[in-house]
Amino acid sequence: QVQLVESGGGLVQFGGSLRLSCTASGSIFMINTMGWYRQAPGKQRELVAGITGGGVSNYADSVKGRFTISRDNAKNTVYLQMNSLKPEDTAVYYCNFYDWRFKNNYWGQGTQVTVSS
Repeated sequence: QVQLVESGGGLVQFGGSLRLSCTASGSIFMINTMGWYRQAPGKQRELVAGITGGGVSNYADSVKGRFTISRDNAKNTVYLQMNSLKPEDTAVYYCNFYDWRFKNNYWGQGTQVTVSS
C-alpha cells in the first residue's frame, strides 16, 4: 500500500501562482510514475501532468508553458508549480502514484485550487 499526502492548494487571483506538493509513503517501488490530475465540478477527472522516476514528464496541452512538475526521489515527493493561473484551472487536484510492478494506482485525498477572476 502507498499513502499520499497533498498540500498547497488554496485561493489565488487570476495570474497568480501556487505550488502543490505530494509525499508518498508505504511500499514504494522504485519504478513508478507520479502525477497530478484535476476534476472540476461536472467534469471528468483529467491528467494535468505526470513524471517518471527518471524525470520524464508530460503535460496536458491546457497547462503547457504554465505548469511545471518535478520530483524529489529521495523524499518520494512530487511538486506542481502552477503559474499564470486562470479561472478554468479551478478544480480539486489529486496526486497520483502508479506502481509499475503491480500496476496499482493510488490517489491522494485531493486539494482544492480556486482561481478568482
